[in-house]
Amino acid sequence: MTAARPHDVVPLRRPSPVASVQGTLALDLEPRQDPPWVDRSPGEGPVADVLPIDGPLRRAIEEWARRYAQAAVEIVGGDRPVTQLLRWSSREVYDNLERRALLVARAGGHQPGQGRFQPVRPRVLGVHPCFINRDVVEVSTHVRYGERSRALATRFERTRDNRWRCTALEFA
Repeated sequence: MTAARPHDVVPLRRPSPVASVQGTLALDLEPRQDPPWVDRSPGEGPVADVLPIDGPLRRAIEEWARRYAQAAVEIVGGDRPVTQLLRWSSREVYDNLERRALLVARAGGHQPGQGRFQPVRPRVLGVHPCFINRDVVEVSTHVRYGERSRALATRFERTRDNRWRCTALEFA
């Protein structure tokens, strides 16, 4: 064995300090003790009015929205025919449901509305109505498909004959 000479030894590079931030993506992660500042100048910006809704009307629209959403997700999944919501949907919503049911059926290789083809039945877990006025309500709905969740946003408008009709439906 030969002894290493001092000039043959290569010194290790000193580790450079690693930055804990990435330039413009840096976030201040220190907790703040003071509340956030809110500009509440009087007379500036729109203010939402609180619409008093009696309990029976709220419960009725929650139940109606729950049943409508359950039927809508079953239609899209192929469990129900789309015609079951014809009376309670605007033309645009009905066409959208029909299109979605057809697309899901094509992807699964079956006919829409001919029975269960989904491995699990979707369940509506919660509905949250927001009354725009006494004749218009927008509802967010939480739907569970087995281990997965989806959201539905619906808008119901009261018709002249005092029925609620879905005028907008969005899946997320």
